[in-house]
Amino acid sequence: MDFALSDEQRMIVETTRAFVEAELYPREAEVERTGHLRPEVIEEVKAGAIEAGLYAANIPEEHGGAGLDTLTWLLYERELGRANYALHWTCVARPSNILCAGTPEQRERYLAPCVRGETWDCLAMTEPDAGSDLRGMKASARPDGSDWILNGTKHFISHADIAGFTIAFMATGSEETPRGPKKRITAFFVDKGTPGFTVREGYRNVAHRGYTNSILEFDDCRVPGENVLGEPHRGFEVANSWLGATRLQVAATCLGRAERAFAHAVEWAASRRQFGAPIGRNQGISFQLADMATEIKASELMLLEAGWKYDQGTATDQDMAMVKLKATETLAFVADAAIQIHGGMGLMEELPLERIWRDARVERIWEGTSEIQRHIISRALLRPLGA
Repeated sequence: MDFALSDEQRMIVETTRAFVEAELYPREAEVERTGHLRPEVIEEVKAGAIEAGLYAANIPEEHGGAGLDTLTWLLYERELGRANYALHWTCVARPSNILCAGTPEQRERYLAPCVRGETWDCLAMTEPDAGSDLRGMKASARPDGSDWILNGTKHFISHADIAGFTIAFMATGSEETPRGPKKRITAFFVDKGTPGFTVREGYRNVAHRGYTNSILEFDDCRVPGENVLGEPHRGFEVANSWLGATRLQVAATCLGRAERAFAHAVEWAASRRQFGAPIGRNQGISFQLADMATEIKASELMLLEAGWKYDQGTATDQDMAMVKLKATETLAFVADAAIQIHGGMGLMEELPLERIWRDARVERIWEGTSEIQRHIISRALLRPLGA
């Protein structure tokens, strides 16, 4: 096994880290203080990201993106993840890869503007009564001639306020299976401004200030049949095929933040003196640092292996669930320990630790809760034995 990065990978890591430190870190305080990301900031940082070749880096080259392989993309995500989430996600956008599943006409209409930085996409899956259990969704669509009529509500929809369109997943019937009825799901492109489609302000969130969520309402919203993404009733398959790596993305950004918090903890332990010596000499502190370093290393190796396997076509749902579970829980542990090592200073806004600590909590919830990840892992272990 070769764990060394290629020259190209090192260059991407160095370029991304330099951009994050020069363009994102200086703007964090404003976003954290106000809870808002000004349009002027978005445009300034976006222009710099495009110039640096960091925009839409996850999208294949044939569709206008940088075409990074999965492993390199995760290295890039780790560097971006060190900064405030709203800044790196909005200003250095990575359009959803599910857009690549569209027809040539759909890619030109929806994917290309996202790659050029002219608009953003958003995915509408979660509902008030259907989170991790997408099969329990109540929002529905019915055919009406060559059109479809959409009704229902979605919530927790990230950055829908600035997105030019949404990809809405709707129940479009059911089918019988050995385990009982199963809903069929269809994915639809819905343009903002379509009659019957309303975007409402979402909930105030303690995590990721400046990163918004919205409530989407569909009231007899009519969309043409050409707006179906993939095939009717096959939206779940489209999502599974194109969205699997998003759990690796969450893991990568969590790892970046954990490393940033850890660096602060090590520096503080070496420079802060109590009773005539650096506090890092105290076993209570030094052992915490050792545990933090070990957990970060374990998460890193799991992430790199999963990214490599994804590129080989051998990554399983279990692999991605394990990495997501490990990295998100590592971030929670490291963020908490870093604050403990800093004492009261760790909770002050002068350091990024209180933000990292707050932001860490949602990572164990979205893109599948820790309990869902454990369910995936345990089922993979037991299913071969018939249990």
